[in-house]
Amino acid sequence: QVQLVESGGGLVQAGGSLRLSCAASGRTFSNYAMAWFRQAPGKEREFVQGISWAGGRTYTADSVKGRFTISRDNAKNAVFLQMDSLKPDDTAVYFCAATPTRISFSIPTRIYQYDYWGQGTQVTVSS
Repeated sequence: QVQLVESGGGLVQAGGSLRLSCAASGRTFSNYAMAWFRQAPGKEREFVQGISWAGGRTYTADSVKGRFTISRDNAKNAVFLQMDSLKPDDTAVYFCAATPTRISFSIPTRIYQYDYWGQGTQVTVSS
């Protein structure tokens, strides 16, 4: 059974930082693209940032460019999201997602393209 477990969410003031972690278990994720999505109250889930399974390529939503950084450690089956200069608009539940990809630099960005999901971690940014 594949499991993704997020951690690191919490309450932070605007301008602050948080680091989210996603621990994967159940199989080796070295050939899986991984990504972070988020869902704010009353809004659809949206792509935030993704990383190819080789780790050499990332893709970032315009809303978080220059502020968020995704990374992964394949030896530990983990992916991280460093979030800096947080804004109240970043308040959402953040989800980790994973999917196998045949192409090492592929980064899917659509919800339906991901096979596995975590349960999410709440991030709240106060103004």
